[in-house]
Amino acid sequence: MTYCVGMMLRRGLVFMSDTRTNAGLDNISTFKKMTIWEEPGERVITLMSAGNLATTQAVISLLDERSKLPEDRTSSLMKAPSMFQAACMVGDTLREVIGDLTDGGQRADSGFDATLILGGQIDGSPPRMFLIYPEGNFIEAGDDTPFFQIGEIKYGRPILVRAFDPDLTFESALKLLMVSFDSTLKANLSVGMPLDFFCYETDSLEKRHVGRVTADNERFQTISKGWGEALKQALDTLPDVGMESI
Repeated sequence: MTYCVGMMLRRGLVFMSDTRTNAGLDNISTFKKMTIWEEPGERVITLMSAGNLATTQAVISLLDERSKLPEDRTSSLMKAPSMFQAACMVGDTLREVIGDLTDGGQRADSGFDATLILGGQIDGSPPRMFLIYPEGNFIEAGDDTPFFQIGEIKYGRPILVRAFDPDLTFESALKLLMVSFDSTLKANLSVGMPLDFFCYETDSLEKRHVGRVTADNERFQTISKGWGEALKQALDTLPDVGMESI
């Protein structure tokens, strides 16, 4: 399993993903689930993946190979005229890979499913972000849906719903995501460190703020411990519930 989050802020886009994959309790590995394509000054496109590892790696490999084709505007992310067209390309590629793996044409078998978050900016248009389903269709983030999650989403969602604000700084957004991921890490062994992140600043058209948070990262440990203590203190401040009132 995995956990990935993409958020739209007024300042730009923020992405974070874990790196754990597993095929049983005795077969746990680390794989990067965030891929970034960049043409400085022209476009930056980020893709995060959750689901069957063979599917997601095949999709990324195909997109990467096709993006190196200098004149192919129909299947190259580096030639897509808009982020919408890029989302269409990624959706078509995902559907193609799942169809090949299942030998069933357009039908997505659950054993080969994958879900993707695609976000970025192409010069001349604003940043956009999409959630792409195994069938190849997708939805776009907006004011009503400013963040997307894929993978093991339920444990880290409550803090995002309560604390997300489009005016967050990148620093505050990363802190919020660390709390969300910490909650997921503590609740589900199929999500694991290290965590990859990318903060994209609107109109920069550059891959600037990219990093990895390891298990021994001092700042992450401080946030994890502080969040746990803050929850306990908050619980203590709530009024007691008498048995007779239940």
